[in-house]
This record gives sequence, C-alpha cells and structure tokens, in this order.
Amino acid sequence: MSKGLLYVGFIVMIIICLTGCSDRLDMEDASFPLALGLDIDANDKFHIYVTNPVFSKNVKKKSHEISEPAHTLRQSRVQQDAHSPGVFQGRKFQVILVGKRMLQHKDWFRMLDVIFRDSRNTVTDRVIAFDGPVSEIIYLNPDDQPYLPLLLRGMVDTKSERSETVKTTAQELHRDIYEKGITPSISEVKLDENKNIQLNGATLLDHRGKYSATLETQETVLLNILQNKTSKSVNLTLPIPGITKKGPFDRDKVSFNAEKIKTKIKTSYKQDKFRFDVNIQMDVVLTEILFPVSVRNKGVDLEKMIGEQVQKETNALIRKIQSHKIDPVGFGLYARAYQYKHYKEAEDHWGQELANADIQVSVNVSILGMGPVK
Repeated sequence: MSKGLLYVGFIVMIIICLTGCSDRLDMEDASFPLALGLDIDANDKFHIYVTNPVFSKNVKKKSHEISEPAHTLRQSRVQQDAHSPGVFQGRKFQVILVGKRMLQHKDWFRMLDVIFRDSRNTVTDRVIAFDGPVSEIIYLNPDDQPYLPLLLRGMVDTKSERSETVKTTAQELHRDIYEKGITPSISEVKLDENKNIQLNGATLLDHRGKYSATLETQETVLLNILQNKTSKSVNLTLPIPGITKKGPFDRDKVSFNAEKIKTKIKTSYKQDKFRFDVNIQMDVVLTEILFPVSVRNKGVDLEKMIGEQVQKETNALIRKIQSHKIDPVGFGLYARAYQYKHYKEAEDHWGQELANADIQVSVNVSILGMGPVK
C-alpha cells in the first residue's frame, strides 16, 4: 500500500512540474496581426501589409502597422518580425484585404498558398476586396471607430446576414477557385469622400480569381436570392413604371421586406445549349409606398408589378454575369447534377457556355402586410 501511495505521489509531482509556464508568452511580448493586406504598388511590386493590436498601457496608439515589399507571403514573415516589438504570431488573421490592382492580375490567389499549406493557419479569415490601394485603408485608424480588422469583420458578418454582401472565407474562396461549376465572389469595401469605410456590395472574380465586375448592394441581394442563401428577410426598393416624378422627389418607389424566399432552378439541354428555368417565390411586407395606391383593392396588381420589377432586375444581373463569362450563382453545379454528360463536355470553358445559355426567370410575389396605414 505504501508503495502505491509513493507511486501516485511521484506521478503527481511530475505532472506539477510539467504543467508549469516555462513557455509562457505574455500578450505584451507578442505581436498578433489581425489583418493581412495584399497589393501591387505603383512600381508593380508585390506588397504585404499587416496591422497588430498593441496591448501596452504606455502606448497611446493602439495599433502597429507594418508594410513590406516581399517575394512571398511566408518569406515576408522574417521582415515583419524584424519590425515587430514582440514575437510575431502570424496565424490569427481576421480579414485578408486584397487591393483592386492585385485582383486585376490572374493567378494572384497562388500567393496565398501558405495560408492553406501550413495547417497551423486559420482558414476562416474573411476575404475582402478594397477598391483602391490597400495602404489607404491599413493606415486609416479613425479614432471614432473600432479597430480596423474587427470593424471590417463585423461589417461583413452583419451585412451578409441581410444579404447585402457575401461572407467568403479563405477556405470558401479556395473551394470556389478550384470548383469549375462556380466562380468566386467576395465582399468589397471602399473609402467615401470623407475617408469613411463603406461596404460596397460584392466583387465578382473569374475562374482564376481575376477581377471581373462589382455588384452594388441591391444587386448583391439579388445574387444571394439566386444562390438561395437568404436565411433572413431582405430589403428591396424598386421603381414602379408609369408613376411620374414630381419635383426633386422620386414618387415611383416601393420598399418591402421579402421573407420566406425560395429559389428553384430547373436545368435542361436543348438545341445545343443549356437552359435554366429560375423560379423565385417570396412573401413581402410593404414598408414604404411613395405613390397613391389602395393595397386592399389593388393588392393583386401591386403583387404583379413588384414581381415584374424583381424579374427585370434579376434578368439584368444575369445578363451582366453572362457578359463577363462568369458564374457566381453556381449554375454549373446544377448543370453537373442534372446534365452531367453535357456539362463534362463544357466544364473547361464553362464561362463561355453559360454566356450562351438560355436563362428564364419567373417571380411570384405574395403581399402579407401593408403596415398600419392604408
């Protein structure tokens, strides 16, 4: 019995010794970059930016920015560490900012290889396009706004819940780049004339990650509807034809919350091209009407007018997508699922195939509420 107690006591002593803090790293002695910026400078050189929070009580500025020209992202860590006041810990990124100039180069995505190859890195970083040089936003640091990486991540996460942008992580971008049946879309921000950060809908990329087009907020909402990703209600404001404008005010607008949106896409192959029949069903609650109409008496007519306008704007978005020979909706996934033989013949040039496809949209609207006024 005494030997057993001695044995247990010996094990306890070993555990106590091994669980010490000999390898402890205080936050004051570490650098945690929470935002990574990638861009091409005016001299066509690859440039990397990071911003670290500063935890020292004696420092007035609570962030430390580092900017370095680099050959690769992994190689740049040595240079970043040389400029960091603490031990550089480069695996905690919240957002990855990519400048518009860099997005205009095909295969820029390969520069992110270390993010995926080193398993210690996170792949949930939000990938965001910046409409301008990354240096303009990385050094902004407004005193009346949260720390930049947290501000950007919060903007993307909250606005994507309302379908006003897209929330694309590094892992999702990786999947979309190598998936032939869809092309990537990422959120986009810019600086307004007062140097305030503004969310700007979404950026559409081609199969190689190169910039193709920008979607405004309402176009991004429609894109999410086509993707069937609207888990919550979305807000739309549409013009109603036939209403004349009086003075400086737009009197032809109707606004509503669209709920319980269901999008169904049927795929067929006829006359040597793909055909997609898109049916969108939505319940709407009216939130604003700027022209005289009796919803109770003319509700069916108003439903028809709203449906026609949603259909018109959706068709315009689809034509825009087809003109750039991209597929952010993922029509290729439907084609592969239901017309596999024909899709396999076209998958290597799917953008061109979709540009020639016949896409028909129908919209069914049901008004559930008109508010407490007639």
